[in-house]
Amino acid sequence: MRSTKITRSARVGGGLFVLGGLASLGFVAAAFATTPVPTTLEDFKMAGTQPIGIAHPIANATECGACHGFYDEAHEPWNTWSASMMAQSARDPVFYAALSIANQDAQFAGDLCLRCHTPSGFIEDRLLDVTGTIADGSQLTATDLQGVSCNFCHRMIDPEYEVGVSPAIDLDVLNALTPVGIGLPAIPPTPGSGNYILDTFDRRRGPFDLAADYPGGFFYHEWAQSPFHQESQMCATCHDVSNPAFDRQPDNSYVLNTLNEPHQTQSGYDQFPVERTYSEWLMSDFADGPIEMGGRFGGEKTAVSSCQDCHMPDANAEACRVPGTVTRPDMPVHEFNGGNNWVLKAVRALYSDDDTGLTDNNVADSIARAENMLAQASDMELSVVGTDLNVRIINQTGHKLPTGYPEGRRMWINVRFLDSGDNLVAEHGHYDNTTAELTTGDTKVYEAHLGVDAAVSALTGVPEGESFHFVLNNVRLMDNRIPPRGYNFVDFEAVQAEPVGYTYADGQYWDDTLYPIPAGAVKADVKVYYQTTTKEYIEFLRDENVTDSNGTVAYNQWVAHGMSPISEMDAGSINLVANPCPADFTGDGTLDIFDVFAFLDAFNSADLAADFTGDGMLDIFDVFAFLDEFNAGCP
Repeated sequence: MRSTKITRSARVGGGLFVLGGLASLGFVAAAFATTPVPTTLEDFKMAGTQPIGIAHPIANATECGACHGFYDEAHEPWNTWSASMMAQSARDPVFYAALSIANQDAQFAGDLCLRCHTPSGFIEDRLLDVTGTIADGSQLTATDLQGVSCNFCHRMIDPEYEVGVSPAIDLDVLNALTPVGIGLPAIPPTPGSGNYILDTFDRRRGPFDLAADYPGGFFYHEWAQSPFHQESQMCATCHDVSNPAFDRQPDNSYVLNTLNEPHQTQSGYDQFPVERTYSEWLMSDFADGPIEMGGRFGGEKTAVSSCQDCHMPDANAEACRVPGTVTRPDMPVHEFNGGNNWVLKAVRALYSDDDTGLTDNNVADSIARAENMLAQASDMELSVVGTDLNVRIINQTGHKLPTGYPEGRRMWINVRFLDSGDNLVAEHGHYDNTTAELTTGDTKVYEAHLGVDAAVSALTGVPEGESFHFVLNNVRLMDNRIPPRGYNFVDFEAVQAEPVGYTYADGQYWDDTLYPIPAGAVKADVKVYYQTTTKEYIEFLRDENVTDSNGTVAYNQWVAHGMSPISEMDAGSINLVANPCPADFTGDGTLDIFDVFAFLDAFNSADLAADFTGDGMLDIFDVFAFLDEFNAGCP
C-alpha cells in the first residue's frame, strides 16, 4: 500500500431513493460579461519538473511508431494509442472551447489545462501566445499536438523513490528538482493536476526487464524497468485535478489564494477539487485488490485492481516488431478506453489523418471499445416493491459512476411503462434525439454540479450558484454519482469526493430508484444511458466565448457528429402483474402459433422475457420450459 493512501475502514449499508426526493439541477447558458481574475503563472505553478527542465526534448511519437506500430492493429501500442483520447487530447475541440472560457475567467488559467493535454508543450515552454499574455496553446508544434504521447509517459518517474524497486537513476533526477518557492516542495506531496516528474534524458521506462528478454542486449534506446508504469498513481497525474488558485478552509469552504504566489501547501487536497477519479479509486476496495470481476473489462486478467488493469487490458501479444521481440502473455494494450464516442470523429474532421494516425478502422474500433466499456461499467436489477418499480444500478467500476470531468457528463434512467398491447402508458427520462434534450425532472440523473459562491460572484460578475466556469468554481453543489466498492463517507470526504445533496450508506456501491407503477401498465422497459457532452454544456461553450471561435467550432462538430450520441449501458424488461398464462406471449388470452413466434423472437433477440427457467440466462432449457407451458395450456 502506497504512503499516499489514507487509512480506510469497512462498513456495509444500503438504501432506497424515492423518485421526487432529488430533482436534477438544470442549467441554462446565458451570456454575460465577466471580469477575469488577475492570476499569473505563479498562481498555477506546481511542484515537479518545470518548463525547460529537461535536457532531451520529448520525442515525436511517429518515431515510436516505426518500431511499435504497423504490425498488429489490434494490440500494437501505436495504432491503439493513436485512436485514444490520450493521443488526441491536444486536438480535442471541446477542450479548446473550455480552454478559451478558462482564460477569459482567470488570466493564465490555460497553463493548468494545457500541462496535461500537451505535456511536451508545457515542459518545453510553448503554452503562451506570441505576446506572452495568454496560455492558449497557439504556439504548439506538431509534436505538442500529439497530446499525452509515448515518450512523455515512458519518461515519467515515480515521485516516491523506492530503494531496490525504482530505477536507480531516478534518485538523481528527484534530487535535482528545484522547489517551486521558498519553503515549498520540489516533489509533489500528492499526485495530480499534471505535476509530473520526467527524466531529463531520453531514458525510456516500462514495466518489463528488457535485459532478460534480449540476452544479447537491447540497444534500440536507453531503458529502465519501472514498476510505476503499472501503478494507478501514474494515472493520478492527470486524472485527479485540483485548482491551485483556491485554498481549502477548516470549514471545507474554498477561498481565492493570495495572487501571484504558488499554492502554499502544493497538496491537491488543499485545493478545490475539479475531478477525483484517482482518489475515488484510492478509497475503493480495488486499491486493496485485486477483485474478481470475471473478465468483464477484457484482457487476460479476470481479477483487477489498478487503472491499467481495466483501461490497458493485458493481451498475448508483441510490444514491437524489432528482431528478437518476445510475445508477452501480459502485454498491456494501449487502448485507454473511456466513454467518449464522438470526439475522435471531430478530430478527423479538423485535422489530417496523416497527422493524427486516425483511420476509419481504428476510430470505429475505439468507439466500439468505449461503448462496450460503458456497457460493462454497471449492472441493472429490476423488481416490484409494493406498487412501485424499483430500478437498482450497480457500479462495477473502481471509481464513481460516472466519473471524471463533471461538466457535460451524465448518466440517467429511462423507464417506459407499457400496457397489454405494448402501448406506452408513461415514460420517465425521455431523451429527444432530434433536439438532444433530456426530460430530467421525472427520473434519476447521475451527475455532479459545481458553482461559485457570493465572493467569487462579486469579484467576477458570474452569478452565484451553479456554473460551468470551471476555473472559477469553488462550491460543490450536488454530486449523486454512485460510489465504488469499499465506499465510506469519512474516507471520501478526506479526498473531497463525498456525495453532496445525496446519501449513500457506507459500503453501498449501488443505487435504488422507485417509480410508481401507473394504472394499466403491465410491463416496463428500462434502460440506463450515458452522454459525454450535453446540449447545455456545449451551448455554454459556444455562447460564453467572447475571445475566439473555439466554442463555435466545438458546437458545430457536436452537431455534425450526432450531438454526442447517447450510449446504452443497461437494458431490461419486467412484467408488472402476475401472468396466469406465461406461454401467452402475445397477451391476447389465447394460445396459438403466434405465441410461439413471439417467444422465438424474444429468445433470439436475447430478451429476458423468454427466460422461462428464471436463471438469468437464455438457453435450450428455456425453450423446453416454454413448450411445457404451451402444451399445458392456459388455466
